[in-house]
Amino acid sequence: MPGLPFIIVAIDGGAASGKSSTARALSERFNLLHSDTGSYYRAVTAELLRQGATPADLASVQAALAQMRLDTRVEGRSARIEVGGRLPGDEIRSREVNDAVSHFAAIPELRSALLAYQRGQAQTAHGGGFAGLVMEGRDIGSVIFPDADFRFFLHADPAERERRRLRQGQQDQVAERDRLDSSRKTAPLSLREGAVAIDTTCLTIGEVADQMAALIAPRPAPA
Repeated sequence: MPGLPFIIVAIDGGAASGKSSTARALSERFNLLHSDTGSYYRAVTAELLRQGATPADLASVQAALAQMRLDTRVEGRSARIEVGGRLPGDEIRSREVNDAVSHFAAIPELRSALLAYQRGQAQTAHGGGFAGLVMEGRDIGSVIFPDADFRFFLHADPAERERRRLRQGQQDQVAERDRLDSSRKTAPLSLREGAVAIDTTCLTIGEVADQMAALIAPRPAPA
């Protein structure tokens, strides 16, 4: 978007609501750095499990977080997390991580540890010459970037979201994860005032991306 100001697009929603696919589509259309915070929480969860930490043992989580080093590697238009200098692999989509990630994500200390890291992706996008940042997750438009230029909230029928996960070759209890993410005390998953809600149940990824892009595209150039 030549001549336009740097923008931040926040996309929130439950599991398999279409956040990642639409974020990638917007990244391509508008040259935005794509930040998938769900993969960040999964990567940290995998590392916590590897170190023997459990959500019920706060001391074990605190000890592991104190030693954990997080960095970013930009690949194409994707901002990937490095944990201890290593890119996470397929283990972040394992059943073990699926079952644990929402429990770990409810811990305030973990969310605090990732807060500055996630906000720092805007500077990464600036430095990389991108036109902006598109970040997806559970609390992006409410906590991470509450003043984002564009805030979206995607939702879909739970049965359809389960089918999407199965088509991806994954088993994921989306309704239970939504319950945990929506009921946690710190940064719960919720539709905040000012966000544009889109029901993706019967829409293709292209149709969802088109709706979002129609709101982003008319953004005027600065005077």
